[in-house]
Amino acid sequence: MAAKAPAGGKKPKKRKRKMRLSLKQKKMNTTGDSYKDNLGWSTDVGRTLGDAPAPKGPETLRIQCDQCGSMLKIPKPKKSRYTVTCSYPDCGNEMKFE
Repeated sequence: MAAKAPAGGKKPKKRKRKMRLSLKQKKMNTTGDSYKDNLGWSTDVGRTLGDAPAPKGPETLRIQCDQCGSMLKIPKPKKSRYTVTCSYPDCGNEMKFE
C-alpha cells in the first residue's frame, strides 16, 4: 500500500508567474514615421463626392386662357386628360385637355 500523507500536512503552494503585459510605449517617436500615402484619395479641396443635388420644385405648366388671355401657372398633371378653370374672377372659363 501507498503511504498516506500526514493529516496535518500542508500541500506546497504553486508559484505564480508574474508577466508584464504592457504595450504602451513611453515616448512617441514622431520623427521616424514620415510615410504619406496619397494614392486613391482625392486632392481636390472644392469638390466633394457626397453633395446631393439641389431639390427641385414641382414642375409647372404655363397655359394661356382661351377666353380672357390671362396666363395660368398650374402644376404638371399626372394624367393625360385634365381640366383647367381660369382663376381670373370675371372669366371662369373651363378648358379641357385630352
